[in-house]
Amino acid sequence: MNMFDTDGRYSRHLKLDEIGQKGQQRIADGRVLIVGAGGLGSPVALYLAAAGVGTIGIADGDTVDISNLQRQVIHTTDDIGSPKVASAARKMRRINPDVNVVEINEYLDTDRLAGIAADYDIVVDATDSFRSKYMINDACVKAGKPFVHGGVLRFEGNVFTHLPGSADYRDIFGSEPSENHVPTASEVGVLGTIVGVIGTIQATEVIKYLVKTGDLLTDSLLTFDALTWTTYKIKIKKQQ
Repeated sequence: MNMFDTDGRYSRHLKLDEIGQKGQQRIADGRVLIVGAGGLGSPVALYLAAAGVGTIGIADGDTVDISNLQRQVIHTTDDIGSPKVASAARKMRRINPDVNVVEINEYLDTDRLAGIAADYDIVVDATDSFRSKYMINDACVKAGKPFVHGGVLRFEGNVFTHLPGSADYRDIFGSEPSENHVPTASEVGVLGTIVGVIGTIQATEVIKYLVKTGDLLTDSLLTFDALTWTTYKIKIKKQQ
């Protein structure tokens, strides 16, 4: 008897030859750390919980603000003022009570992230600042930990996946820029649905990684422009 057939929750996964019983077990055994419980973190957290990832850590030190609700769909008006990780964890547990959600209500630095990430299979960069993205990149590269990057601004977004030895954030975007030279979503805006598109792609990459199926976005940058419906997959070389 198929152990995942008891209530039909994963029946659509089990029908996929690329997942099936073995793949769903790998998802159930998976441990994923999401850094950021905002726009990108919302679809990542919701879809990974729904998929049945066994343990999901979610880290963020922020609280829910009304300006978040245009794009951070894991939070509601009733959550305003609550820690984002607590708000997100409540929704994840409602979707799938079998998932172990680990709440990390803090902003992580390099050392703290490296220590926490050691307990997880893969990290998701769902942050919204260059400082955080370089921190996550450097901590994961140093620790040999895979991670999935996602970035959004205005009507555009991009995604790539780093595995040990493949191109990382610095290979693609170069050295860290001055914060004064980089526009932020709070300054120039972001279309709410773009974070849903990019975050869903990130969640897909995580599931494929856990199941060990398909081609990951390694040594590649997938870019998406909602204004023109233009998508590019750009090959990236690892810098020596």
